[in-house]
Amino acid sequence: MRLLLHKYEFYTRSSFILFGGLISLAAALYPSTAISASLLQTSNLNRNAVIKPKNLEILEISLETRKKIEKQIIAQYVGRSAEDFLNEGLQLIQTQQVPQAIQAFRKATELNPDLAPAQYNLGLALRQSGQLQPAATAFYNAIQADPKFTLAYANLGGALLEGGNFTQANSFLQKALELNPKEGIAHYNLGLLYKQQRDCKRAISAFRKAMKYSKKAPEPAYHTGLCYLQQGRKKRARNYFRRAIKINPQYAEAHYSMGSMLFDQGKLEDALKAFRKSAEANNNYADAYYGAGMVFIRLNQYPQAAQVLRYARDLYATNGNNQWAQRAGQLLEQIQTNNSQRR
Repeated sequence: MRLLLHKYEFYTRSSFILFGGLISLAAALYPSTAISASLLQTSNLNRNAVIKPKNLEILEISLETRKKIEKQIIAQYVGRSAEDFLNEGLQLIQTQQVPQAIQAFRKATELNPDLAPAQYNLGLALRQSGQLQPAATAFYNAIQADPKFTLAYANLGGALLEGGNFTQANSFLQKALELNPKEGIAHYNLGLLYKQQRDCKRAISAFRKAMKYSKKAPEPAYHTGLCYLQQGRKKRARNYFRRAIKINPQYAEAHYSMGSMLFDQGKLEDALKAFRKSAEANNNYADAYYGAGMVFIRLNQYPQAAQVLRYARDLYATNGNNQWAQRAGQLLEQIQTNNSQRR
């Protein structure tokens, strides 16, 4: 499950630049300022996979220690300003050089820890690279530098949610909405929080607000569909999955969810088409191959089932999802046993 919107906004003084998935930086410089975190994997963000690290909490270091570190850092970058490194990082992001961008944003924050755009962009870049802990720290530092930085509150709330700290996540998300009631990403992350708490009614309400204010983001529609599916309201679920796919035809999880519904309804050929679209959208999405394998078994097409289930098993294993790797392996064994008996 992805906690942040499908595209992250890189902040400049005059505008927000859109890129596909990135995150933050500051814990390396101020390790004790870190917000230790645990993560629900989006994903991008596999938006359904779940990672369970440690809960986030906010720690502080002394002002004297921080100033001492700052003096040591400034001596390393004579001749260049924090803004120079911020602009360099933004340019690197545009060419998909995320590690180098992180270094540039980090240097900007080292020169000027109160440069909120640098802290925020660092957080985005770190988040994209899977470094949740330092990303959360950078978002927190951005808020300290600019207490009215709405997106920093929204992203910090998302990181805290990923870390399993629902109370603080709610606090920061509510603060984001207090500053800007039309902040779509805050409504979206709040919806995810309610969904985690199994409060689908409030989750759907939050997702609908996210759809209203972030019309180009498919995730709110997708998760609304999941909530309706949990309630057994399949027609509404299908409509929202379709809405997500209309916004992003390459939304692998939405295609998979459509396939699962069609499979349950016995519409095997349609289900297979949906699973194929899911795999085409993301050829590393194990669930798509597993779903296709189930369809092939129902159709008594065992060689095809074995082929895709083997691929699903290997992908699950690679991703560390041992439970589902084992399930796919068990289905493969059953297919092999049935083939032996037929002979």
